[in-house]
Amino acid sequence: MPVQAPPWTDFLSCLICYNEFDCSVRRPISLGCGHTMCKSCLSKLQRKQCPFDQAIISTDVNLLPENYALLQLVGGRIPEKPPTIVPLSPSSGALNGVIQNSPLSRPMQRKLVTLINCQLVEEEGRARGMRAARSIGERTVTELILQHQNPQQLSANLWAAVRARGCQFLGPAMQEEVLKLVLLALEDGSALSRKVLVIASCFKVSKRDGDSSLMQLKEEFVYETLRREHDAQIVQIATEAGLRIAPEQWSSLLYGDTAHKSHMQSIIDKLQTPQSFALSVQELVIALQRTGDPGNLSNLRPYLELLAGIDPSPDASPPLWEDLKHAQEAAKIVVKGLVDFVQTLGIENCKKTE
Repeated sequence: MPVQAPPWTDFLSCLICYNEFDCSVRRPISLGCGHTMCKSCLSKLQRKQCPFDQAIISTDVNLLPENYALLQLVGGRIPEKPPTIVPLSPSSGALNGVIQNSPLSRPMQRKLVTLINCQLVEEEGRARGMRAARSIGERTVTELILQHQNPQQLSANLWAAVRARGCQFLGPAMQEEVLKLVLLALEDGSALSRKVLVIASCFKVSKRDGDSSLMQLKEEFVYETLRREHDAQIVQIATEAGLRIAPEQWSSLLYGDTAHKSHMQSIIDKLQTPQSFALSVQELVIALQRTGDPGNLSNLRPYLELLAGIDPSPDASPPLWEDLKHAQEAAKIVVKGLVDFVQTLGIENCKKTE
């Protein structure tokens, strides 16, 4: 299997001319919407709008600071004393080291790249910077919880949680066949006596006094949508049982391969709520108490709670500079904590302390 390049390498070239950023005419400049292009291409725009999403560029293009973080990633040199235009340098390069030289997962690398591409001069960019910092904190908690789980017990705990709901999972191959048979039996609109399924939300249920209910498949469901609903229900059961399972693990458990991890990641993301982050912090605290916290991760708690308190809504008011500074500092601290833990202790040591 070919080795995938880190996601951040995709952001080292101009989105318009596709040339790699450099220290001369192709110096990177990010817009408030998060798109980054070289200074040469930006200067040629006919309208003060992003060419990709038509977002208005409210700041004079000549006053938009260069993205020093991306310059550093391509090996460029930045001024010893960059011009001070705003209280906080946009697209700070403070996280570059952990992007390039650490065992970060691809989802975390993508989130860090999103933060680096935030243009803090513009209000939209500052709002994006806050949400990006929060997202980094949320992903950090998830990965730390995964590090504190015994992978050998995950499967047993998951199916125990499913059985506790009165449901069954018959294995990847058999479950696929069962779902196809369910679809085949009900696609003509017929109603069958209700059986125990984790996909009850896919059906219209008619209750009968003194008898089992009848189920009729909703018209909008074909196999793909039925399967997605089925998978989402199992992920929901696992989440409510306090289990955190990585997308590739979900793919293996439900499909018997790793080819469906993007599908599972999208389901996990959709089930997230604004309250999920704070609840995950509490779950991490419990996990640390169980293992004795060999990596002193409890020190990250105030920073994670700060990030969990950020409003994730796109409609939230632009942040104050001081709040943005604290959020970016917290993001840097928690990511460094994750990297240090994985590099020095990791899951093997966690299992030894259980």
